[in-house]
Amino acid sequence: MYPADRLGSHRAGIIAHVSVTLERIREAAALLRGHILRTDCRRSVTLSRITGADIYLKFENHQFTASFKERGALIKLQKLDDVQRRRGVIAMSAGNHAQGVAHHATHMGIPATIVMPVNTPFNKVQQTRLLGARVVLHGAQLAEAESHALELAERENLVFIHPYDDEDIIAGQGTIALEMLEEHPDIECLCVPIGGGGLLAGMAIAARAIKPDIELIGVQTRAFPGMLAAIRNEAMSFGTQTIAEGIAVRNVGRLTQDIIGRLVDDILLIDEADIEHAISLLVAIEKTVVEGAGAAGLAAVLAHPQHFRGRKVGLVLCGGNIDTRLLGIVLQRQLVREHRLITLRFESADQPGALARIAGLIGEAGGNIIDVTHHRLFLDVPAKAADLDFTIETRDATHTESLLAALREAGLTPRVLAASGH
Repeated sequence: MYPADRLGSHRAGIIAHVSVTLERIREAAALLRGHILRTDCRRSVTLSRITGADIYLKFENHQFTASFKERGALIKLQKLDDVQRRRGVIAMSAGNHAQGVAHHATHMGIPATIVMPVNTPFNKVQQTRLLGARVVLHGAQLAEAESHALELAERENLVFIHPYDDEDIIAGQGTIALEMLEEHPDIECLCVPIGGGGLLAGMAIAARAIKPDIELIGVQTRAFPGMLAAIRNEAMSFGTQTIAEGIAVRNVGRLTQDIIGRLVDDILLIDEADIEHAISLLVAIEKTVVEGAGAAGLAAVLAHPQHFRGRKVGLVLCGGNIDTRLLGIVLQRQLVREHRLITLRFESADQPGALARIAGLIGEAGGNIIDVTHHRLFLDVPAKAADLDFTIETRDATHTESLLAALREAGLTPRVLAASGH
């Protein structure tokens, strides 16, 4: 028997409309062997201590294209006949499915076209082109890219490869659960990001068949709760931007919705700050780079600790394709949240030695000055004065407070411009 349904009245004990089975996923695993990386699945001692859960990480960000999407893409391409391969393939993608299709299609000699939303991060667009695909940028959202891809498929007689709503794709993604439970059969809960739902759908089929009492949790951003809305048949508001663009999907799959509605216990929503925190922790602790979608599982554990505390939890780091500039911003924003990076404004007489005195006091208190800016033209500052903005790095929040205390004891009145993290 499956656990009690918390998503709706969809679970029926079997999958009614999908022929993907554990056996089919095992066949997919055999087809993938030797063509993709069997990624590590390791316990994180430090993240386990921080979260209060026993955390196991599946490093799919270590695949050649830095994403799990290679699995389903390769299975789909292998199932094409010779005529379909000569025609060529087309897909729509925000980046990772694109790279998986492009990489393996090129190796198999299959022409590939990828339609991507115009706001797809540049690194994903560039990498897709470098992997040998023709890239077409169209539409602000994935749904618009999909419509255009279907038009091109009909016009140019190309084989359309859906990123998630396809049984071969679902079977390929399900191989991740096989690997995780083979290595760590005592995992009690899998916490998996949801975009269109292919990853969680495939993993849910495999995990339920192997370990019927395992808990399956999906994760979506609060800005894009597409699967939760579809399963509950509720109208939900959508945002326009998220750092987790890989799971920013409005139109979820018909097949994936059916599977997730039947087999998954719950879907948790997370905020942007949770994702940024998770990205920063994975860089700092695991020394691994993930994109927003790849950090979503850990973000859910951080945002909903009571749900996971004391349990063995498997997380999929499903992608690592984050723009380096964005990664730098995320890491700095986390320093601000932790009160380790602070900007202070001082109103000072515009005369020699004023800046040096303030800088000296900051140095004596152990602060590391990152940047200094003069503001002489602000109309709310006296003509003979200047605003001085110091961006300072400290060891931690306690050090920040002691630095502020030292400056005030010296007769200065700094105004904090950035330290709250709100």
